[in-house]
Amino acid sequence: MQTTEVDITDLSHDGRGVARIDGKTVFVAGALTGERVRIKLVKRSRSFDEAKVEELLTRSPSRVEPRCIHFGTCSGCSLQHLAPAEQIAAKQRVLAENFERIGKVSPARWFDPLTDEPWGYRRKGRLSVKWVAKKDKALVGFREDNPRFVADLSVCHTLLPQVGERLAALGELVGSLEAKAQIAQIEIAAGDDTVALTFRNLQPLSEHDRSALTAFGQAHSIAILLQPGGPDSVTPLWPDTVPLSFRIPEFDVDIVFRPLDFIQVNAGMNRRMISRAIDLLDPQPEDTILDLFCGLGNFTLPIARRAGAVVGVEGEAALVARSRENAARNGIANAEFFSADLLADHRAAPWATRSYGKLLLDPPRSGAAAVLDYLPRKDTHRIVYVSCHPGSLARDAGILVERHGFRLEAAGVMDMFPHTAHVESIALFER
Repeated sequence: MQTTEVDITDLSHDGRGVARIDGKTVFVAGALTGERVRIKLVKRSRSFDEAKVEELLTRSPSRVEPRCIHFGTCSGCSLQHLAPAEQIAAKQRVLAENFERIGKVSPARWFDPLTDEPWGYRRKGRLSVKWVAKKDKALVGFREDNPRFVADLSVCHTLLPQVGERLAALGELVGSLEAKAQIAQIEIAAGDDTVALTFRNLQPLSEHDRSALTAFGQAHSIAILLQPGGPDSVTPLWPDTVPLSFRIPEFDVDIVFRPLDFIQVNAGMNRRMISRAIDLLDPQPEDTILDLFCGLGNFTLPIARRAGAVVGVEGEAALVARSRENAARNGIANAEFFSADLLADHRAAPWATRSYGKLLLDPPRSGAAAVLDYLPRKDTHRIVYVSCHPGSLARDAGILVERHGFRLEAAGVMDMFPHTAHVESIALFER
């Protein structure tokens, strides 16, 4: 396709440069705001085109050298070429634009962005695995920009070093297995003291393969588990038990989890996020607080240390069971947990008809619109909303302001995923 010169006027929500040719939007991978670049069009559609940089003609002062040699091939990161301070500023702009465009609201004030260590932070993730017979090699890594292909990675600087520095070794390990074509993925899960890899094996493993996996785990002090079927089929290979937990020291809480459970990927940012959320909630001994989409109790249990009582609701029954176990393990008696699919209507449920002065929402990407059909009740005066998708937060902010009489008091972004375009944010609503 043709090449042409363009000026980059903005960054898209996924971290690509935005240009216009004859009034038509062009998304340019690898370009930054303020740059002039020579581009090559790679895909056309009716409403926009896509391109890649052929030559950088004018360089942005915010451009930095990517640390990773695989940047531009692996889809795990899209912003390594942008200085970290500019990355988080760009994410705040995305959040502001979503509030204005979708929710028709703006916060009365902005929080300073929350940031933490930008490298080696990812303690949870899923690596794709593919045996390529023509190359006589097993690929272990994230997907390429074209998701049909697995990136041939030797290192990943966003993963915990215990795993990110051993991707080549993992590829060699898989390539040495008799079942090398039957390993579909490797799930990473790390607690404060243990790193675990769960191998999704599509067929039973031979004694040779089990020994090879065990030897790798022992050599690198990494727990090895197998998953021959669904989530409940996960079993330790080495050692016999795999204790996974993370501590939230400020609230004297220790949360135990299993390898496939959802946890926040960034331990340092998770602690900062919890502190900010609880500061905004300001739990008091007389408060009863509702925590929706509570998962393992990541917010619920710290809230319980400050509030009179807290109720956590989560759709996945197994997580609810583990939340109760974690409450008991931490000696917390003022937290109740209920299992409910929060995408359905539960207005008649006993937990939903109780009185809550304060509410915490931490929904998935789809947001909390279904819950907002029947909550918050009139007696709720403060809501803290933790979001992993700015569009659904903006939509729900509009609902809370227009339908429920709240004001968007404050909002800000949190860099849970440095070097990616993922926008994590937090908002405070008050009557």
